Amino acid sequence: MTTPDPDAVRATFEGIAPRYDLANHLLSGGFDFIWRRRLVREAMVSRPGDVLDLATGSGDVALALRKALPAKVRITGLDFCPPMLAEAECKCSTAGHSADSLRFVEGDCLSLNFSDDSFDLITIAFGLRNLSDRTVGLSEMQRVLRPGGRLLILEFSQPFFFLRPFYYLYLRGLLPLFARWVTGDRKAYEYLGSSISGFPNRFGLAEELRQANFHKVGFVSLTGAVVALHMGEKK
Repeated sequence: MTTPDPDAVRATFEGIAPRYDLANHLLSGGFDFIWRRRLVREAMVSRPGDVLDLATGSGDVALALRKALPAKVRITGLDFCPPMLAEAECKCSTAGHSADSLRFVEGDCLSLNFSDDSFDLITIAFGLRNLSDRTVGLSEMQRVLRPGGRLLILEFSQPFFFLRPFYYLYLRGLLPLFARWVTGDRKAYEYLGSSISGFPNRFGLAEELRQANFHKVGFVSLTGAVVALHMGEKK
């Protein structure tokens, strides 16, 4: 797979922002709720003070973290797509959260506008594979984490062997057709399929985390390894 082009990725998400949440829920068969809850449970174990949710998109993970974590925890959601951030802000306002406890900012995962050692926990859900340079992105995450801070990555993986024929039939054939019906944009979900196909499996991504100097690296396979939750800690 070719390296994701940031401008093309941004344009893709700008086009589907108004129906992004609906598409996620329908096209995943509701499993996105289950995957997100698993990430939040792991985040609660960390007992963070300051949390950064990267590639926050429409804010689902950040809002779930806000609901689950103590009120004193400060949460920042960052994304590079303004229409997606507008969706997040709208949901945040509807939920009645203050800017002190949950804020959304525009930014670049490859050049984070935060000081070193700023966060106790970083989460990124279904966004790592969209980075044009994962090595740089992981390095930035390592930089802004405090010593002992944790990184949680929720991302598509390569499913168990017996599931692959059915999974890729859905991913490459049926999903773009369904997506066109839901969002009106088939190409956005053709990109989704190609980005997943070219992404490392759970073992490969774990090795990338070790190469980025994270330790206590591990992962949990979810839904037949269609998705994996990776964990790493800064020394």
